Amino acid sequence: MAVKKLHLDQLDWDDLRIFLAVARIGNLSQAARQLKLDHSTISRRLARLELSLGGALFERRSQGLKRTPLGDLILPQVEAMDSNAVALREKFGGHTSEQPTGTVRMAMMEGIGSMYIARKLVTFSERYPHLGLELMTSPQLVNVSRREADILLSFFKPTGRGLDSECIGSFALSLYGAQSYFDRYGEPETVDDLAGHRFLTYVDDLIQVDAVRWLAEVCPDPVVAFSSNSMLAQMAAAASGLGLVLLPRFSVVRENELRPVLKEQVVVHRELWLSVHMDLRYSARIKAVMNYLKETVANDASFLGASAQ
Repeated sequence: MAVKKLHLDQLDWDDLRIFLAVARIGNLSQAARQLKLDHSTISRRLARLELSLGGALFERRSQGLKRTPLGDLILPQVEAMDSNAVALREKFGGHTSEQPTGTVRMAMMEGIGSMYIARKLVTFSERYPHLGLELMTSPQLVNVSRREADILLSFFKPTGRGLDSECIGSFALSLYGAQSYFDRYGEPETVDDLAGHRFLTYVDDLIQVDAVRWLAEVCPDPVVAFSSNSMLAQMAAAASGLGLVLLPRFSVVRENELRPVLKEQVVVHRELWLSVHMDLRYSARIKAVMNYLKETVANDASFLGASAQ
């Protein structure tokens, strides 16, 4: 598809930056919030860009905005321009390559973000004093391709356009229960005994990440006493004696009420995948965070239970 050349000399980088945000997010209002602009400004700047390029860049759909063939055509070039702009800012931002500056947004599931990674950041802060971190924890799938986050740490290899993903390790999950639960229902002595017990798990119809359907690998047809989209809520309920729960071993370090059940017989493993958009993978600030996460997971392999595989 050929782009008209009539008005290309009028292209404005700010207009292209707005196009990029809308293309990644697929929604004008969300893009406006991200860019800290009002909705009318976004619409006006996109209209000016479309006039310069001689065609529409988006089609309005009930699910949001869909790029037109013209939008698809220019997107790789605009992403490359954005990547180069980021590299220039980092190179001439006033700090050496050993001291990257800026902010990196990491996305991951609530449990590993709140109960593991967040407790491992002091050394990082001392090593990179000019680099800020944002931690986005969510039970839902965060879309790195749309730049909802710079880096994604997930329990599976994500799919998406322009992603660079690497398996950096794994972790183990065990079954846990509280003494107050065992006092009422008894403690299972074999895997077969689990059929007669009560379990805590995720709300099935709210699960968007199949990797957290780990209870099914232990008990195919469990009696569910409580379900929540929050792993922290499941842990708290288990600590109160409500039922048995399958949890990552790293998550129960500070939960004194819980102890493992059938630790040698019931073990589930999940891989840890680190993903970044290809346009950012050579950024100094992104590399600093990714290398630190890989180093941390490798050093904690035994603690995470990876060595048990």
